[in-house]
Amino acid sequence: MAEPPGAAEDSWGKVDAAYGDNGLDSALFMENARKGSIVSRANSIGSTSASSVPNTDDEDSDCAQESPKETYKDQRRRAHTQAEQKRRDAIKKGYNDLQAIVPTCEQQDFSISSQKLSKAIVLQKTIDYIQFLHKEKKKQEEEVSTLRKDVMALKIMKVNYEQIVKAHQNNPNEGKNQISDEVKFSVFQGIMDSLFQSFNTSVSVTSFQELSACVFSWIEEHCKPQTLRDVVIGVLHKVKSQLY
Repeated sequence: MAEPPGAAEDSWGKVDAAYGDNGLDSALFMENARKGSIVSRANSIGSTSASSVPNTDDEDSDCAQESPKETYKDQRRRAHTQAEQKRRDAIKKGYNDLQAIVPTCEQQDFSISSQKLSKAIVLQKTIDYIQFLHKEKKKQEEEVSTLRKDVMALKIMKVNYEQIVKAHQNNPNEGKNQISDEVKFSVFQGIMDSLFQSFNTSVSVTSFQELSACVFSWIEEHCKPQTLRDVVIGVLHKVKSQLY
């Protein structure tokens, strides 16, 4: 740092007085004064140069402040890469699981047996297999419903038979008044005679074709439920009149 002008003049004055009192040569005095001026100029130049030199410590600190920003970006990039890799691994695992679960994916054609199934083929085979499972489920539900109806019918039959057995146990003499086999045969004979008469008059047996055609027309006309009911009622009345 440069000395103030006043201080320089005072130093010059002190030097002049000191050398004047001792009676030294004026040339020696001027030489010493010149050296002092050079030293003071060198000091001022050194201070100026020191002030103009850039501060490397501040630059290092700035670099140290910028480095965390780059590290944070790298961390985000690394985290994004890891997340994307996990997503791809999960998708790959899902396709592998589908290919292992769906039977049609394992049964590959001989033409593509050496090739790996594409994702589109795996998805299509999975959809087809799911639709097949839905159809099988519907079919099984229908079978279960039919079996439940059969079970219900068997339960009803069981209850009816239990009631019949119970009624027979309560009335053990009820079987003594049953109708004989002769009466049963008379009823059956009367029904068959009536049907045979209508069959003989309506059906032609000259050829097999005529027989086939006439039989179906006879069944449709003379074997209707109402017609058979009337025939049975007439036969029962006839048998009853013969017995009583």
